[in-house]
Amino acid sequence: MGPALVTFPFIPERLHVFNNLRKRWRAGVVAIAALGLGLGAIVYTQGASAATWPTATGTVKLTASKSVSGTLDGGLKRYVGSGALGGSGQEEGQDPLFVLADGATLKNVIIGSPAADGVHCLGSCTISNVWWENVGEDAATFKGGSSAKYTVTGGAAKGADDKVFQHNGGGTLTVSNFAVSDFGKLYRSCGNCSTQHKRAVVLKNIAVTAPGSSLVGINSNFGDTATFSGITIAGDSSKKISICVTYKGNKTGAEPTKIATYKASTGGDGTYCKFTSSNVTYK
Repeated sequence: MGPALVTFPFIPERLHVFNNLRKRWRAGVVAIAALGLGLGAIVYTQGASAATWPTATGTVKLTASKSVSGTLDGGLKRYVGSGALGGSGQEEGQDPLFVLADGATLKNVIIGSPAADGVHCLGSCTISNVWWENVGEDAATFKGGSSAKYTVTGGAAKGADDKVFQHNGGGTLTVSNFAVSDFGKLYRSCGNCSTQHKRAVVLKNIAVTAPGSSLVGINSNFGDTATFSGITIAGDSSKKISICVTYKGNKTGAEPTKIATYKASTGGDGTYCKFTSSNVTYK
């Protein structure tokens, strides 16, 4: 059971992304979940504003993927790839920094650069208060079966040239109280995996800072669904960021075909992309 939450007024600050773009986080009300480390706490907004990034308590270099069963509490140390895990590009097939067994929990971790392929969940998993300072290939990839339940709560990611969360297995991913900035897609259901599934994603209280392309990409032909609430978008005055994009996925490895794009102004289709204009706020 997580620690108690305490709210207090939040003063925004400038954050620096890896490509020196300066982003302005908006003011809101924050929640602090005490870590019991004597070194501060996570800070994120409810109702979706912005995340205040923690200061790393140390650095750990990983030269091989670290397997996690049970719970790994990183104590807000920064983990980076080294040697064989020293890449930070978009090449497919990179090894991850962390491999989470079915039922495992990874919490209180800062993933620095190089990040390799981030985190792999082999089954149901919990990712709590994890911060990706510069996403490599993907921040996290979910590979469980059709009944898998994945939870991402708190934390943030920035500097994702392509995807933040990649869903290759089945099951449902729920992301809440999370912040993302300078990204391609926040979530993508695999469009061309050799084994396909009906997948679901739920996004709740998400703080988005432009630039970005789309929040979610799903395969409507396989019955995927995406449900949104409490989405706040900052720095996108032209409202270019798409909320939900549907594709015709395949099992052949071919590039999937885009079917429809849903913006905040239009709302979703109510079947695959489940949101209304009232679920999205611009700052």
